[in-house]
Amino acid sequence: MTDGEQRSVRSSARGRPEATSHAAIEQAAFTLFAERGFARTTLDAIAEAVGVSRRTLFRYYQSKNDIPWGQFDRTLDHFRELLADQPDDLPVHAAIHRAVVEFNRFPADAHPPHRERMRLILTTPELQAHSVLRYAEWRQVIAEDVARRTGSLATDLVPQVAGHVSLAISLSAYEHWLARPRARDADLLTIIDDAMGGLRGYLRA
Repeated sequence: MTDGEQRSVRSSARGRPEATSHAAIEQAAFTLFAERGFARTTLDAIAEAVGVSRRTLFRYYQSKNDIPWGQFDRTLDHFRELLADQPDDLPVHAAIHRAVVEFNRFPADAHPPHRERMRLILTTPELQAHSVLRYAEWRQVIAEDVARRTGSLATDLVPQVAGHVSLAISLSAYEHWLARPRARDADLLTIIDDAMGGLRGYLRA
């Protein structure tokens, strides 16, 4: 046994919390969701599959409903960065359009697959109430950026509607993509790109 292994055993004997990762939890959870269904999969079952305690699981995700969304706070931070990176002289609709397309760029070998993740989020009744909260956070990121670009408040009508319209367009694009199971993952970006073109009419000013 190496010195590192001996230290690990001693630490475990003193009761140090088990170590895992967000990715390990998500992969185990999605496997169980596919086998049992979302509603019949318990947090205890996920913890057992990962090899950690329920308490450790709560250090990574506050609830089962949070797991399909992954590390959503980090995802929103990435979205803010994408919007902030768009040139200030770019029309507002174009800035949002570009950022939303890039936001939805995921590696083809993602685990769990992005299509599987989004199908679960969009088609699972038990997740809908929780999803409303996530959608509101996503819309707010857009509203704040539109407000910055237009010299208005994020609570003003145009920034708020821009967030709602962008979300509706994105969800429609995802529903279209999910209805085409043979489509390549890259086609998602084309679908979103085409759909986001509709934002021009509302924000053409």
